[in-house]
Amino acid sequence: MLFVSIWATGFLVARLVAGHADPLTFLTIRFACGTAIFTGLAALAGASRPREPRLWANAVVAGLLLQGIYLAGVFWSVSHGLPAAVCALITGLQPLLTAALAGPMLGDRVTRRQWMGILVGLIGATMVLAPQVTSSVHAAAPVTVAVAALATVAITLGTIWQKRSGGGVDLRVGAAIQFAASGLVIAPVALLTEDMRFDGSWEAWSALTWSVIGLSVGGMTLLLMMIGRSAVSVVASLFYLVPPVVAVLAFMLFGEALGAVQIAGLIVASAGVAITTRDRS
Repeated sequence: MLFVSIWATGFLVARLVAGHADPLTFLTIRFACGTAIFTGLAALAGASRPREPRLWANAVVAGLLLQGIYLAGVFWSVSHGLPAAVCALITGLQPLLTAALAGPMLGDRVTRRQWMGILVGLIGATMVLAPQVTSSVHAAAPVTVAVAALATVAITLGTIWQKRSGGGVDLRVGAAIQFAASGLVIAPVALLTEDMRFDGSWEAWSALTWSVIGLSVGGMTLLLMMIGRSAVSVVASLFYLVPPVVAVLAFMLFGEALGAVQIAGLIVASAGVAITTRDRS
């Protein structure tokens, strides 16, 4: 539940920072800070760098998918008008997509019970977001929907890639490589397409601080650890709890409505995750 609570704040950060910094510029700073922190942690621990080019390449690919493309897609689409609820619903398809690809790409068999849990979780997540999506879906431009869908595909493939090839590299070293690779790709795009705006407001600084410490260090570390220890379909199912937690946090922080349908969706999504994770860990 700690991972879900941390990860859910990412959508709120994207919403908070939208008016104070350009999305890719914000991520460039975040990736640079993440690189510095994990490089320092790896150095303090005396962790060794990968000795084979293959291991470097695997970490780079995982980083670009899990962080570079995924985060850029989420932040860009929200900053360009895609309602956060719609973005959360689109990225909420990740567990379903992961389960479909886990077999052919990893040989990871998804049981009937897990499929049932995944579908129940999807229903619950949809119930949570239905009120916001119904009222705002017409405001979403097709390109923002497409970018959010690309982000969903990226984190799905990144999860599978990390599971298949992430072994053999210290977690701190691997995270440093992932952040560095993402920053080196996103920074030129930000320079070419944005004004590199970061207004220095308390909203911008607080969002950046939490993004680096809470999401990049805390959330990403937990995600990489879970991918290494559990079946990817089980890990992905936890993302069904993200929309309910986002709804609760939005209610607490922004006063957004939290109705009976959303509360019921929270219960249904939790049941779906319980069904999925009980079958295999």
